[in-house]
Amino acid sequence: MAELQRDFDAIAIGASAGGVEALTVLLQSLRRGFRPAILVVLHLPAQRPSLLCEVMARHCALPVREAVDKQPVAPGCVFIAPPDYHLLVEPQRTLALSVDPPVLHSRPAIDPLFESAALAYGRRLLALVLTGASADGSEGAMQVRRCGGTLWVQRPEDALMPQMPEAALQRAGADEVMSLQAMASRLASA
Repeated sequence: MAELQRDFDAIAIGASAGGVEALTVLLQSLRRGFRPAILVVLHLPAQRPSLLCEVMARHCALPVREAVDKQPVAPGCVFIAPPDYHLLVEPQRTLALSVDPPVLHSRPAIDPLFESAALAYGRRLLALVLTGASADGSEGAMQVRRCGGTLWVQRPEDALMPQMPEAALQRAGADEVMSLQAMASRLASA
């Protein structure tokens, strides 16, 4: 779907249990030259460094970076929240890292990313809620839709852990509900 790259400046992705596999499927579908910035929150343990960037870089044609505070959101790059920090987007489209309290026992959490990105990008944001075992992302999903952004939710029966997609659908609905493979195909065809 060629209009995807014209319609969105950023894609925010939230995942938890089963998320490494889900992110791998999505990120390996992206071609070099894909224009929207990709902002990723995966629930990570706080007490140890993450290898997520290195792992994802092996599967993605785009640059994959751990987010740095006050870094501009560059198009065509994947930014991953570091362990024990919430990832936010400031109104001028720079990244911010926060040590605010955990949300639903998680830091990084999906809700702060989705809520801040919705305010920064409005209708130019695409948000994806993937597999996970909590309700994180459901409040942020509602904010994305309230600000005119687009929300895709992984089909719960397709998710390793369906609770997160189910919570998002209950709270916010979705513009589209689809399998992970369908999401990857849509991103690949952009």
